[in-house]
Amino acid sequence: MRRLLLDESVPAGLRRILTNFEVKTAPEMGWAGISNGRLLALAEQHGFDIMVTSDTNIRFQNRLAGRRIALVVATTNHWDTIRANPSDLVAACDGAAHGAYVVVRFPKPPRRRRALPSFSAP
Repeated sequence: MRRLLLDESVPAGLRRILTNFEVKTAPEMGWAGISNGRLLALAEQHGFDIMVTSDTNIRFQNRLAGRRIALVVATTNHWDTIRANPSDLVAACDGAAHGAYVVVRFPKPPRRRRALPSFSAP
């Protein structure tokens, strides 16, 4: 079974969607708060095949050439949006080859409405 690491930036609930993998989270591995470059290196050293993140800048912040681990980047970390549209993320993880970089685009999450202040009549 392929091993998959969930970065802190994605909901841990992805574990319930990515059932074809042995899934661990960065905090479960004791890697909370570790920078992406170091996290990628640790994940490779510990035999992870794929890392899922929502950090869309990871490609520009880290040298990905020569990596064995596949990187799947979700364009949102909004759980309700991911849960409603899981198929592309599942397919990206299922098909991710060693060293691949795959971006999974999601619809924009709904905007949260701000509560308007209540005024009482004098």
